Amino acid sequence: MARRGFWVHAGMGVIRSTLTVLSRHTWRGAEHIPATGGAIVVANHLSQIDPMVMARFVYATGRVPRFLTKAAVLDAPLVGKALRSTGQIAVYRGSMNAAKSLVEAKAALKAGDVVVLYPEGTTTRQPDFWPMRGHTGVARLALATDVPVIPVAQWGAQHIQDPQAHKLNLRPRTPVTVVAGPPMDLSEWRSASGGGARGDLAGLTDAIMYRIQDLLAGIRGEQPPSELFEWTSKRS
Repeated sequence: MARRGFWVHAGMGVIRSTLTVLSRHTWRGAEHIPATGGAIVVANHLSQIDPMVMARFVYATGRVPRFLTKAAVLDAPLVGKALRSTGQIAVYRGSMNAAKSLVEAKAALKAGDVVVLYPEGTTTRQPDFWPMRGHTGVARLALATDVPVIPVAQWGAQHIQDPQAHKLNLRPRTPVTVVAGPPMDLSEWRSASGGGARGDLAGLTDAIMYRIQDLLAGIRGEQPPSELFEWTSKRS
C-alpha cells in the first residue's frame, strides 16, 4: 500500500505551494473518495498540470494517489527516482511491456491503493475541451478488481497550461474546480455474461466518460456534445 514517505511529503509540499500561487481551487465531492481500500479515480484530461491538481485533491482526503506515468519520465535521473519512490506506475506504450502497467495497477488496487486514471490517454483534442472517447484499460481494471470507480471532472487547469494553444499562463489565482461524483453503478457490466468482451469494455468506458462529461457540464453550466469526441490517432 502507498505510504506517506519522505518523497510523498516533499512532492506534495511542492505541488501545494505551486498550486496555492497559481490557482484558487473549488472542490466538491471529496467525500466520495473512500477513506480506506482500493479505488479507481477517473478524470478528464485538460492540461499537463492535471496530475498536480488531482494529486492535491486526492491527498487532501487522506489518501496517497498513484498515477500511471510515462516510463520515460520515471526513467529520468533524479525526478524519475523521486516519482518511483512515491509509488507511481510506469506506462510502456508501444512496446512488449505495454500491458505491464495494468498488471501493476491491478496489484495496487488489490493492495488497497487509490489509482488515478486518465482514460483519454492524453490531453483532450476536443476543441472546446470536452472529454474524448477513452481507452478501455479503465474498464478492464474495474471489471478485474471490483473496486469503486469514482468519476471526477475538473475545469480550469487549461487556463494555466493550454496544450492546444501551447500557452503557459502564470497569472496567480486562476480558478480551478474539481468535482467528484459518487461511485458508479457497474452491476450491469459486472454481472453480464462474458463481461470483459471488447463490446462490454467499450460500453463501460463510454459510460464512465459520459458520466465525467455530465459532471463537467455542471461545472461549466453548458450543454455538452451529444457524442464523445473521437480522436482518430488514438488507440484503445
